[in-house]
Amino acid sequence: MALKARSRLGKYRIQRRIAEGGFATVYRAYDTIEGIYVALKLPHRHLLTEDSLEVFRREIRISSRLHHPNILPLKNADKIDGQLVLAYPVGEGTLSDRLRRRISLPLALDFAEQMLEALAHAHQHRIIHCDVKPDNFILFEDDEIQLTDFGIAKISARTLITASGSGTVGYLAPEQAMGRPSFRSDCFSLGLIFYRMLTGQLPRWPFEWPLPGHDILRRKGKGELSSFLRKAIAVQERSRFANAQGMLREFLRIRPQVLREKKRKKNSAVQPAGRWREEREREFRRRFGKLLQTRHQCGRCSGPVAESMHYCPWCAHERQKHGGESTLPCRCKRCARGMKLDWSFCAHCYGAAQGPRSTRHYSDRNYEADCASCRGPLLPFSHYCPWCRRKVHRKWRIEAAHDRCDRCGWSVLGEYWSCCPWCGKKSGTRKTR
Repeated sequence: MALKARSRLGKYRIQRRIAEGGFATVYRAYDTIEGIYVALKLPHRHLLTEDSLEVFRREIRISSRLHHPNILPLKNADKIDGQLVLAYPVGEGTLSDRLRRRISLPLALDFAEQMLEALAHAHQHRIIHCDVKPDNFILFEDDEIQLTDFGIAKISARTLITASGSGTVGYLAPEQAMGRPSFRSDCFSLGLIFYRMLTGQLPRWPFEWPLPGHDILRRKGKGELSSFLRKAIAVQERSRFANAQGMLREFLRIRPQVLREKKRKKNSAVQPAGRWREEREREFRRRFGKLLQTRHQCGRCSGPVAESMHYCPWCAHERQKHGGESTLPCRCKRCARGMKLDWSFCAHCYGAAQGPRSTRHYSDRNYEADCASCRGPLLPFSHYCPWCRRKVHRKWRIEAAHDRCDRCGWSVLGEYWSCCPWCGKKSGTRKTR
């Protein structure tokens, strides 16, 4: 029976149904404890046999083994009122939804690299996904894509394993349809997705070349993409890439050539002045957007900024007040940045808490350090302790950043930014390693 909007399931408040499959229904729900939206996956009650439950147990076990930016993480797995509930981060849609609209070549190549990174990580852990299809790639902001649904995945032995022909018709490799999935089967399915992204056509059996849309493919890649995909979706299993790691290496080799060819074919050799910055910001969003939560825009230059930034790192505009929404439940009256209900002070401007408060202390998986004075937990890039109001002297770091601001000592991204977003100092940085 479908859950109704605003009904409760443990700590979750149901908002709406977003997907339904043969095994389970997926709902968008609000976590009333953490204050965030999640995707809840609930198996159909009429299918709760021991065999079907094993599918979900396998998904839970596999998800707990895989930690990668392009693999959807499992937030929680529990039984609530006798119902098995799996909670995941909620995305903006699926790749299947996105394929209904045109995808530019640079974006298609960006998606392809992320999808290959995810599948290569699974194959590195000897896991065959067995159901690689557009519906199982979830899109997030900044064009980030994550692989999900390892319910029918298989753990590979040293040789091919015997398994059912589980998978989705249309993206199924021939040998997988006969019950013999392998790493090469996943590569075949991913090759079909790439072909559809680039040409708008989904190849069908018997996959004889030239396939529908092949002329479009050659115009975009001058044969490089055509050769790559012809190997990926070869009917003969041994003619394909052995695994996603090898497929990823070949893709990274040809990608620069494909992009160079696209640039060469442009009518004008000189790009608009703003194009370079656009490409720089796009690369920044892909590499650091989720890590730094730059889901907002500068009011002056429209560059990507985070709630915690006091200056726009692109144009050095001072952000005394935050203009966008916040993921935290209440706002500071002084700087308009988010605050948690159990904080006494704003972590960004040390303003006193006003409005709704709670005497209960809430945990938060994003807490990253403790205050040196009161030992209270701190969110990354906090300027002040929200518990005792003391200034934070910790030098916050960005993972994979090599530069530090000369003035405040916090990490900066010198290859992208023109100033420190934390203290406003322009340019001057020093290498940390």
